[in-house]
This record gives sequence, structure tokens and C-alpha cells, in this order.
Amino acid sequence: MNLPRRYAIGTFGLTAIGTLLLPLANPLKRIAQTNLSAKSAIEPRRLQIGDTVALINPAAFNYEKEVQPFFKVLDNLGLKVKLGEHFYDRYGYLAGKDADRAADVNTAFADDEVQAIFTGMGGWGCNRILPLLDYNIIRNNPKIIIGFSDITALLLAIYAKTNIVTFHGPLGVSSWSPFTVNYLKKVLFDGGPVTLQNSQSVPFQTIGRGTARGKLIGGNLSVIAAMVGSAYLPEWEKSILFVEEVGEEVYRIDRMLTQLKLAGILDRISGFIFGQCTKCDAEKPQESLTLAQVLSDHIRPLKIPAWYGSMVGHIREQFTLPIGKEVEIDANSGTIKLS
Repeated sequence: MNLPRRYAIGTFGLTAIGTLLLPLANPLKRIAQTNLSAKSAIEPRRLQIGDTVALINPAAFNYEKEVQPFFKVLDNLGLKVKLGEHFYDRYGYLAGKDADRAADVNTAFADDEVQAIFTGMGGWGCNRILPLLDYNIIRNNPKIIIGFSDITALLLAIYAKTNIVTFHGPLGVSSWSPFTVNYLKKVLFDGGPVTLQNSQSVPFQTIGRGTARGKLIGGNLSVIAAMVGSAYLPEWEKSILFVEEVGEEVYRIDRMLTQLKLAGILDRISGFIFGQCTKCDAEKPQESLTLAQVLSDHIRPLKIPAWYGSMVGHIREQFTLPIGKEVEIDANSGTIKLS
């Protein structure tokens, strides 16, 4: 099956841009502090062995064989699974009609037997169901919901409308490497302080040195750009913005970051993390800016702590990140600290 851009799981080396980004770092250490919102985010209950989780498909459809290995992952985590009624539905490239996909989200939050919600696939489709979600039901039943790629729209909208912390992390069709499982367990099961740091084999590159604190907000760059101007994005003031992308040429990354700049988002953030940009090579490199140049153009003038290469995105090994939770980042070491 040939998968559209935001379905792909892959890896991307940083060597080509590394030497360009290092000189861009601000030589002076900066410390940016956030003004905490008067309204504290709502953190859902952590997972426990024996819990029941819902598995839904709010975006694109997946073939049954693609998600079958995930049931073994859930079993190994000591979790029981409850499939959404429309999980295997198909409506073109979508996992069923909008109303049915939205119903599975609403039902999962309303179900007292369900302690968390996992999503099977990304692709496209979450933006279509945002007006159909019952945010009162969701607000009154705070639960973990996790995914990435197109699921970004769902995670950001739920946080924006209910103040419930959501989680950017693996999909049912992800590879579920030991690294991925380990960080998911630390964040969703164990709780408590944890430092997210790349494995030694995955380098990062500092854009702006220093540390910053703020609410962590972000996800897939093109999905966020597509939501600009809607009522489903959270407040960005003094936040830490993280983004990732797949299958987009450098000029498109430039265009989307420009959109965030023109919308006033970049000017309001306290820190910036660009995860992995998988399969983002320019078709004609000799006629293109590099990704390093684009990031320098947009991010360096902000004079905030920032780096490229965090283990976030369409990659085999990835972090689980809490959207809406206050974190501390260190662009010198490329770390994200959760308290």
C-alpha cells in the first residue's frame, strides 16, 4: 500500500544540516520565564495495569493487519482494549463518516469502563469532526488521549476547549520500539519527574541557547497551520512550541512557518523545538534553501531557546509528550523536563 505523507514511519539523518545549525546558536545563555495561566491544566489519571483502553480511528482508515501487532503491545502493557464501534469502517480515505468517527470519540470519553483512548491511524480527517465533538462530555470525563500526525488536531482542540492535558505519542500502527514503549510508560503510567533526551545515536542541533519554561503545545506542523484562524487552537502566550513533519519539501516548511509568523504565533512563544522532518529533502537541492537556513530565518530572530532534531515525529523511536503541561526545556542539551 502506498501511504500518503502523514502515514509514513521512517528515520531522517541530521548530518547534512548539523554543520550549518551549530553556528546559528546564540552564544549568550538566555533564560526565558513564563507567566503561568490562572487556569491550571487538568491532568487525567495515570494508567494502571488492568485498565481498559479504547482504540478508535478518528482520521484515516487502516487495514486490520496493520494494527494487529498493537493488540500484543497493549497486552504486554497489561491493558485491556475496547474497540470503537466504527474502528474498521471506511469512507474513501477516511475511517468512516464524520458523525460516526466523532461518535466514537464522544463514546470513549463517556464510557466509565475506559481509562484512556488510543488512536489507530493518522492521515487526514480529525479537523472534519472537531465541530461534532461534545466538549462538555469530554471536560466532565478527563482521560488520556494519545496519538500524533493528523491526531494533532484532536489533541489541540480538546486541550483548547477543555483544558485537559492530551498526549502526543505513538499510534496503533507505529513501530512500538522499546525506546517508544519505555517513554510512554514513564509518562502515562509512572508519572513524576522525567527528562526526555535523545538516544546517543540521534543528534540534535541548537538554534538558540538557553532554558525556558512554559506549557508544551504542538504537533504536526501542517496540521497546526491548517487550523490557524479556527476556534480550536489554544493560547500560545509564553508556550513551548514543538513541531514535526513528514514528506514536505523545505519550501513548504518555510511556507508553514511563515504562516505561523504572520498569525502572530511565533512572536508569543518562549521556546521552540523542531522534531524530525522525515523525507523532507528538496527535489532540487541546488535550487533550494536548506532546512537549517529556513529554521535560522524564522527562529533565530526570536531570540528564544530552540533546537532541531528532538525524537518527535514520523520515526521509529519517539517520545510521548504532554500537551498543555508545563515543562522546562534546555536547548543546550536538547532536553525536555516534565515535573
